[in-house]
Amino acid sequence: MAHTTPMPTTPTTKILAIGTFPPGTDMQLVQHVLTIEVRETAQLYLDGKIDQWYSLQDRAGVAFILNVTDVAQAHEMLEALPLRKAHLMTFSLLPIGPLKPLSKLLSLPSPQ
Repeated sequence: MAHTTPMPTTPTTKILAIGTFPPGTDMQLVQHVLTIEVRETAQLYLDGKIDQWYSLQDRAGVAFILNVTDVAQAHEMLEALPLRKAHLMTFSLLPIGPLKPLSKLLSLPSPQ
């Protein structure tokens, strides 16, 4: 029986939030809300709560890297945005952290 060493756990250091529009979303309504959405999103960035923000390339939507470590806190923050309050956008929240395999490098013998 092969013995595998379990991958060490790493702390959550950010939350990746993927925002997309549900099927059938009225995009004209989205355009109507977008101005205030952008203002409030920019304010979250200026407040240090959003570290990075991107547009999705394969469909309409956004990807935020949030400076929070608690999924519940991220959920609460995103629920307050206008598109989410109007039920025009949904978010998938993914806790992320340091790349786990890098810890294996620390256990390798040092080169002589």
